[in-house]
Amino acid sequence: MSLAGVCQEKAGVKVALTGNEAIARGALEAGVAYAASYPGSPTAEVLGTLSRVAKQFNLYAEWSVNEKVAMEGVAAASFAGLRSLVVMKADGLNVALDFAGALAISGCRGGMVMVLGDDPNAHSSVREEDSRNLCKAKHLPVLEPSSVREAMEMTREAFALSEELELPVVVRCVTRVCHASGDVELGELVRPERKPDFTRENRVITFGIKLHAGQESKLARAAHLVCDSAFNSYTGPENPERLVIASGPCYMYAQEALEMLGAGGTTGILKLGTTWPLPEALLLEHMERVPEVIFAEEVEPFVEDNVMALAAGCLPGKVRFYGKRSGHVAGPAGPGIGELDPDVLAASLGNILGINYSPGTIDNKQEALSLLEDKMPDRELAFCAGCPHRASFWAVRAALELDGRGGIVLGDIGCYTLGMARTGYYLLQTVHCMGAGIGLAGGMGNLSRFGFDKPVVTLVGDSTFYHAAIPALINARYHNSNFMCIILDNETTAMTGHQPHPGRQHTAMGEPAHTVPMEDIIRGVGMPYIVQDPYDVEASIEVIYDLLRQEGPRVLILRRSCVLAAVRGKQKDRVYVNEDKCIGDSCGCGRFCSRVFACPANVWDAEKGRARIDEAVCNGCGVCASLCPQGAIMVERGV
Repeated sequence: MSLAGVCQEKAGVKVALTGNEAIARGALEAGVAYAASYPGSPTAEVLGTLSRVAKQFNLYAEWSVNEKVAMEGVAAASFAGLRSLVVMKADGLNVALDFAGALAISGCRGGMVMVLGDDPNAHSSVREEDSRNLCKAKHLPVLEPSSVREAMEMTREAFALSEELELPVVVRCVTRVCHASGDVELGELVRPERKPDFTRENRVITFGIKLHAGQESKLARAAHLVCDSAFNSYTGPENPERLVIASGPCYMYAQEALEMLGAGGTTGILKLGTTWPLPEALLLEHMERVPEVIFAEEVEPFVEDNVMALAAGCLPGKVRFYGKRSGHVAGPAGPGIGELDPDVLAASLGNILGINYSPGTIDNKQEALSLLEDKMPDRELAFCAGCPHRASFWAVRAALELDGRGGIVLGDIGCYTLGMARTGYYLLQTVHCMGAGIGLAGGMGNLSRFGFDKPVVTLVGDSTFYHAAIPALINARYHNSNFMCIILDNETTAMTGHQPHPGRQHTAMGEPAHTVPMEDIIRGVGMPYIVQDPYDVEASIEVIYDLLRQEGPRVLILRRSCVLAAVRGKQKDRVYVNEDKCIGDSCGCGRFCSRVFACPANVWDAEKGRARIDEAVCNGCGVCASLCPQGAIMVERGV
């Protein structure tokens, strides 16, 4: 992490930053005072960066329990006149949408910026979603950076625009911008002497139809302001034959694609940095000059739909449009699905322009993959070596088999989402959104009156428990729903970088915290619970089996620290295979340790015909030693 670059005091210096670091720097240059987020990709490093420099810049930084709470805290700072920032992971705005809609009506006071991280192609999310549609529905202005440099500049300028409009402003970044690295020229760091001020005379209320009229007026004013924004620009010939309208990193892809096709002399590019509300006058000015318009954006045809609606009223029948709606701009999976890139866009533009395009010497990705097919080892998503979740899933699987009633297992969002695949023995049958597993279990647990008699188990992580599980648990207790909730407590938000949550002893800024033990919450709800160490697999199986036979809502906490955090800076236990005890394929276990239990550290030594522990990967949990039928896996305790 380029913390020195983020904190550089001298303006005009060029430094290399990631997109997320650039957003953090832009907020600092704007004089942000309050920042909050719930950790998640692709934006986790924004708050992570700000939390590390919070004391240096007299900034309050918070990992909140969920996005709605984060947005409410940030709005409070804005109401008091401070500049504030809320950062959302992919799908994060969904959680805060109720308050976001109210906030867009009430407006804000100090500049308030919402950074939204969309994830085209679902690199680290359960789905790809275009949050611009939500922003339009809630009347929130949207800026879209196309580069790391613009991520910094747009974040900085969004605060000023927010204060001018008295409305929160969204900076929508996609994964390729958040995780890219690039050179930026730093602006001046601002340390304004702002004191929060909110008196009995202040009113920020969303009540009455007149406020809706004011909201529409603000958005109309925003549309006028963004026409002159420096983030919108045109490149290309003075009199182009056609126009590409591009937003986000697709602007970069369009430039590269036109260069590859040799079509830059006839085709212009209008870069939209402000995608909602549309800069209508600017768009009409450029569209009046061309007979054809091509759209380049991710993920859905958001700009395309809105520009076409504008043209239908102002330029009826004068322009032909090519994009995702027409099927001309599409990736391998089809229009509106997945990412664009220079090759995909060049192929799409080549088809429209009548130019034959082949990427390099290989005609398509399938041919490239076929050339590498025999040379690339298979690699699947898997829990880390020693992850306590692997032991937990094994214990759940074994207990369900012993129970024999075909119990169902409902999942949630976190590292343990891998339980829907081989690494989790294909146990998870549902995965939707954070906290949904408990809500679904509550519903299924009340179907006995219709003859449903299968045991219901739901799995949720500790961070997700605090984020979204508590209301569903309360509802389940109130209605006496019959299911078992297993909390996989690895004592951190492991999936996104070990950020703290209310169960931990410190805050995002490293300050001591008043922890809120999940046991106290469960006890307060009135549910029975048991705490168990998943590394003790035999005892865990027995506990789960016994709980499956009980009635009503009940909780099992499988608690063991994330192994990556637990072994950091410590001597690991050594786990190895005693070759005299391991009898290989003669065992009859079917290579249980490497093929079935499937920890990445358990490998098969084909030359020796024996199991082996990859000590470079192993984290020393020793669970495999307790499961080996021959007792051939040994554990040597570290000193």
